[in-house]
Amino acid sequence: MSDRSLRTALSLRLPIIQGPMTGSDTPALAAAVSAAGGLGSLGCGMRSPAAMIEAAAEVRRRTDRPFCMNLFVQDTPTPDAATVDAAVARLAPLYAEFGQPAAVPARWCEDFAAQFDALIAARPAVASFTFGILSAAQVERLHAAGCYVIGTATTVAEAVAWADVGADGVCASGMESGGHRGTFLGDFASSMVGTMALVPRCVDVLAPRGVAVVAAGGIMDGRGIAAAQALGAEAVQMGTAFLSCDESGIGAPYRHALASAKGTDTRTTRALTGRHARGIVNALMDRLQVDETAVPPYPVQNALTGALRKASNEAGRADYLSLWAGQGVEAVRPMAAGALVALLEKEWRQASARVGAVR
Repeated sequence: MSDRSLRTALSLRLPIIQGPMTGSDTPALAAAVSAAGGLGSLGCGMRSPAAMIEAAAEVRRRTDRPFCMNLFVQDTPTPDAATVDAAVARLAPLYAEFGQPAAVPARWCEDFAAQFDALIAARPAVASFTFGILSAAQVERLHAAGCYVIGTATTVAEAVAWADVGADGVCASGMESGGHRGTFLGDFASSMVGTMALVPRCVDVLAPRGVAVVAAGGIMDGRGIAAAQALGAEAVQMGTAFLSCDESGIGAPYRHALASAKGTDTRTTRALTGRHARGIVNALMDRLQVDETAVPPYPVQNALTGALRKASNEAGRADYLSLWAGQGVEAVRPMAAGALVALLEKEWRQASARVGAVR
């Protein structure tokens, strides 16, 4: 466990971490954010071990600055045939709209143990995790590889659990955050704590232990960064803010949905992937939400809907995509990632000066 500040430990000029947006981020995006003074991230939850190694190498070809790699902590599921058959039957009418059959994929997810070994081999400056928690022995392996370890928490209890296994930092993810919730202790409903309430409580219990707190959820501009620091966070993690950057891996339908979305257009659902996640409401969410209790857990539902979402994107349709986005989506600003980081820095310094001037 580190007693140094996060920015000092990682030689970061700015307290800005680009969120690891699995399936949407790219090595180009991560490298651009890191080169501009923040910390770029690769969401590797759905990358194969070989793809993880290649993505890390591509970031290093573009910049010599530190970057982060993120994994989902999960076991490979073994769902019963009846559960899978019922899920396929529910999805069949949606697939039929694209002239495709609803089929069972070759695998439900990547093998976490193999991904973890690839992460050790890649040796990124930061290794972050969500969906679950590592063992103390796994954290020690990462430390031995020179990695700074950050775990995701949606409650104070989860933050303490990460501190107990030796994490250097905890990303306190408020309910405003886009994408999947990282909850791993307790039930989903009780974990829906807002960023403003979650961050200072995490700081209170983690700062005395030398564990850094990173604030996430609803932070879209420099004012949000300054506000998070006023609550005691050492840095912020911003996902939705970087989704519409030029280097992002999302397609045109997703970009159009982001550009037209309002702050009230997002909802949290487990219908699309089997795990609660926040995204822009569309036809897929509405149709599957009707019987959400029948949806198999992640990653089974996620794998079963994967080809459907791909077909929707290829058809130029956003109605059957998973349009992950946080409650700050109305403030997205399409531009190059480096330009966005520069703008965030300017806004952050101005907001920090205003806060310092208040008496």
